[in-house]
Amino acid sequence: MALRTKTALLVGLFFLLHTWGVKAQVKVHMEDRVEGTLGTAVEIPCLYTTDVGIGGLIIEWFYLDPAGKRHRIYVQDPTMRIEETNSQFTGRIKVDVTPSQGSGQVFLRVMETRPGDEVDFICLVKSLTDGNDEGKTQLRVFEKPAQPTIEGVDKEIWFVNMEPVKIGSCETRNGYPRPNITWYKDNTPLFNVPNEVSVVPQVLMDSSGLFSVRSELSLKVVKEDKDSEFYCEVNYRIVGGSGMLESNRIKILVSYPTDEVNLWVKSPKRDIKEGDTVELECLGNGNPQPPFTFRFREEFITINNVLELRNVSRLDSGLYECFTTHIETFNEVVGNTTLFVNYLEPAVVFPEETLTLSQGADLNQSCNALSSLKTHTVWMKNGVKVATGNILSLRDVVYDMAGTYECMVTVPQLVGMETSAAFQLIVEGSPEISEPQSTSLEQALESTVVLTCRARGNPTPTITWRSAGSLVDSHSNVTEGWVLSWVNVKVSSDMNVSCHASNANGNVGTLYSIKAIIPPTASPTTTLATVIPPTDPPASTLATVQTDSAEKITSGTSGVIIAVLILCLLLLAVLGSVLYFLYKKGKICGRSGKQDLTKEKTSRDNIVVEMKSDNTEEAVLLAVNGDKKPGEQ
Repeated sequence: MALRTKTALLVGLFFLLHTWGVKAQVKVHMEDRVEGTLGTAVEIPCLYTTDVGIGGLIIEWFYLDPAGKRHRIYVQDPTMRIEETNSQFTGRIKVDVTPSQGSGQVFLRVMETRPGDEVDFICLVKSLTDGNDEGKTQLRVFEKPAQPTIEGVDKEIWFVNMEPVKIGSCETRNGYPRPNITWYKDNTPLFNVPNEVSVVPQVLMDSSGLFSVRSELSLKVVKEDKDSEFYCEVNYRIVGGSGMLESNRIKILVSYPTDEVNLWVKSPKRDIKEGDTVELECLGNGNPQPPFTFRFREEFITINNVLELRNVSRLDSGLYECFTTHIETFNEVVGNTTLFVNYLEPAVVFPEETLTLSQGADLNQSCNALSSLKTHTVWMKNGVKVATGNILSLRDVVYDMAGTYECMVTVPQLVGMETSAAFQLIVEGSPEISEPQSTSLEQALESTVVLTCRARGNPTPTITWRSAGSLVDSHSNVTEGWVLSWVNVKVSSDMNVSCHASNANGNVGTLYSIKAIIPPTASPTTTLATVIPPTDPPASTLATVQTDSAEKITSGTSGVIIAVLILCLLLLAVLGSVLYFLYKKGKICGRSGKQDLTKEKTSRDNIVVEMKSDNTEEAVLLAVNGDKKPGEQ
């Protein structure tokens, strides 16, 4: 009863307004397109303006089917809101109205969007009078497809085929709208070309309306395709733009016969020398590589494609071949290369490895090593370079030139290619004496001095000592070719001592002159300089004369001078004391009459001063007397 009353009132109001000739103004504004992702909610806005309030409007929503037929899914007026029950959107839509003075917004929300929801939606707004307007929005929904999968053929493809052959297939699933697949070869897109490229797509749609796309690629292959990479790209639409997915990359096995073979030295990447490990590599222009057979001086080795030669020698030099058989013509396909192994023979010295020369002779010693490359020769002695070139020339040889000489032969072009040889030079001759620093000596009388004599020669010389025509006992040892001899000589007077070195080739000598001196402060029985001869003289005495006694004499003389100066000072001090004493006694300066008579009972006053010298150990006693008693001397 109430509904009929309200309806009657609305009809009456509508009739009244129509009778008065009043027509409301309505304007509707909608977006051309609204996009969303499948399975989510999408909101479609409808904006309107009117000169009547919401209470005087009727709002309806429609969609257009593929044939263009309009289907209402929702209606609302001031008294009711009705959702149609027989549409594909039943139960999945919701309408919200936001009114305001003179304008308003109506929102149609579609829940859980599906592929079939991609239609045109119409929003109709009309007043209770004749004023009305409508707008239209296209709904688009998207679903990203799955990552594409690619499969290549698992068999050999012969490039001689005249027609395109299948390369592989690519597939992507569950996308909306339908995604597209593009094939690539080495980043270059492939499109249908008659007798060259064939791309065949296949589209499947499941019950949910999602699309799966599969594409097969066929190609007329060439030899270069054995190294090519193939992949597919999937392009699809997303909200606000587009997206792209790439598959993995695959290669195909393109087979073709070998009709050319190349052979080269794989390693080392330099000139080859004896002792190297050499690798020869053989490759044909076919695919896959066939088995190869290597041939060297009618010797055959069948391996894959690399021949390893270890510790090569010059005998391994020569022509190497590798060959295979053409799979179609059965002809032999051959490749070859020439291997050369450089060599350096052991060095040889000439004329001999041990040479004995006399002093003053000349030497020309050669060192040669046969080599395939240019060599460089250096002569060394005791680690020091003495000459370059293969000839060692020595003039006027002396003992210092004796020793071991080594020639080192290298090949500058190849590091590590070297050889060496050595010879020993022996120098014969008369003895040589290493002259001492001094042969004229001054030594303290009765002292002992050590004299040394150092000589060399070949054969090893014998050293003897003489003094006053008689042999003197000596000691000696041999170090590094030198004979060192020493004697202990007691200096009893001026004397000469001679050292003689002799061998089968001659003799030589040196003379020491010793002058005996008596130190001023020395007692006759005191030894001022005595040197006890050691069993082995220290190294500092080699080739020198022992002058310890002379040094002691010099040291003793300096001590005597100092003692004399001290003695003089003491005498001056004593003299001053005596004068002062005499002054006090009145012996001088008119004071003699004032002497104390009681002191006459003492025989006399004595002043005694004892002085000792630390160096001479001599005592000096000085006495200064007063008046003498009668009868004293």
